[in-house]
Amino acid sequence: MAMAKVFFSDLKSGRCSSVVEARLLRFWEARNVKRGGELMWMDVLMVDVNSTVMQVTISAGRLPQFREKLHVGTMFSVSGFDVSRCAQNFRLTDSSLMIRFNESTSFQELTEPDSPLPEEAFRFRNHSELIGLANTNTQLPDIIGEILSVKSTVCDPPEEKNRVMVTLKLDSDETVTLSFFDSQAVAFHIQLEAMRVDPKVMVVTSINPKIVGGIGLCIIIYCHSTLVLTSLLIYGGRLFLNATSGTHVYFDKKTEAGAALFYRLVARDNGLPSAAPLLKSYAKVETMTIADLSSFIVSAASQEIDFLCTGRVVRIDTDKGWCYVACSKCSKILQRTKSAFTCGVCNNPQAVGALRYRVEMAISDDTAEGIFIWFDGVLTKLHSIRASEAAQMLAEDGVNPEDTRLPPFIADMEGKAYTFQVRVTAFNFTEHHNTFTITRIAEDHGRLTADGVHDDGGDDDDASQTIEPSTAAGDQGGTSKAREEDWLRGVKGGEEDACWLIYINN
Repeated sequence: MAMAKVFFSDLKSGRCSSVVEARLLRFWEARNVKRGGELMWMDVLMVDVNSTVMQVTISAGRLPQFREKLHVGTMFSVSGFDVSRCAQNFRLTDSSLMIRFNESTSFQELTEPDSPLPEEAFRFRNHSELIGLANTNTQLPDIIGEILSVKSTVCDPPEEKNRVMVTLKLDSDETVTLSFFDSQAVAFHIQLEAMRVDPKVMVVTSINPKIVGGIGLCIIIYCHSTLVLTSLLIYGGRLFLNATSGTHVYFDKKTEAGAALFYRLVARDNGLPSAAPLLKSYAKVETMTIADLSSFIVSAASQEIDFLCTGRVVRIDTDKGWCYVACSKCSKILQRTKSAFTCGVCNNPQAVGALRYRVEMAISDDTAEGIFIWFDGVLTKLHSIRASEAAQMLAEDGVNPEDTRLPPFIADMEGKAYTFQVRVTAFNFTEHHNTFTITRIAEDHGRLTADGVHDDGGDDDDASQTIEPSTAAGDQGGTSKAREEDWLRGVKGGEEDACWLIYINN
């Protein structure tokens, strides 16, 4: 007697003896990193005739029975399996159920299904939907977008910590940053290097959306005989997408969905440069001496590129100060009036401002000495202290924070050696520009940190920067939180000349 055929949507919890016809979309191993990468099971995604995607799990003990049959795109008839509820976290499909192979499972290749099966299936989410899923760890959706740039810290040969960051533009024109880590970063880097041409489109599966930075409110009030400063900042976090063990990447026309977007981009006539030159920055960050760096901006053509340098801080330019008040909208320096701030760029006489680091240092190696600028994101990450927190430490009666003495933790950097990444932009190739911007700091010599912090400094001729909350700025961990509370308790209440610094974060 022939077994009844059902669809994925017909399944209910328990043992199922019916037959389902489905196509294998993709599969990957689930390993326990706490036990040396021990294999736990194989995750498989399959799609039936109704385009319903179902997660299938094959335990490590039963995997040898089925491994050789696992081929992407192959159609199967499946019967004699268990149906159970999915975990609430990191779900791979829209279904609340999943299939588990057991000792009675039949998994047979199918050449002629009763009805045509879909070739592919994705769970694409737009920007607003990704934000709604961020930090919930409930869903691992898919995305599709145009490749704008790729940055890599992968060395040759690869080291222990590696990261690749891809900037994608979604259909709604919002941009997102997708990160690959460790072995996945190395594999992605090698794959991209091996391609003859740079791709335009990426389809990426099973990503985990994260908001970095949180939401904060900062109020700084200086009171003496007159009101000197009132500053308010409200910011939203930045969306990052992290690859997972189930992440698969498809370039350009490897999928029908990708091909459709690819041809739209090719047909588009908007005067923008092709994708190929935009992707040249994905190559590994080269190590360069300070002397070679200075020679590079004299001899090379204007471009944007990153280099890795190692040097010792020989002096700190205290005359240039250590911070500035930036416009929260355009990031330019605000002009101070008696009771408010004015932004000339935004033409706003009541601009909202926030303190940001800007420290100029002379750094030397065995070849030469150069002037380097440290902006807010790098120094905040390095010292785990915000600029506004440092201002509280140094509060002086009637003195604006940017005019106070150098914070001791910055002064202590003199004489210390650092390995850091330098961003060279078109501005560095002008004759009046002799400083370089540090965009990242290394944990140890030769290895960059693989976190979400990036330089949020801009052109240092006007000390402007793009203000985006960094990982450190949004971190409410014990050390930073305890330090903040200690400082707040140290403020003397009730005095007219007190300097008050208040943070409200979540």
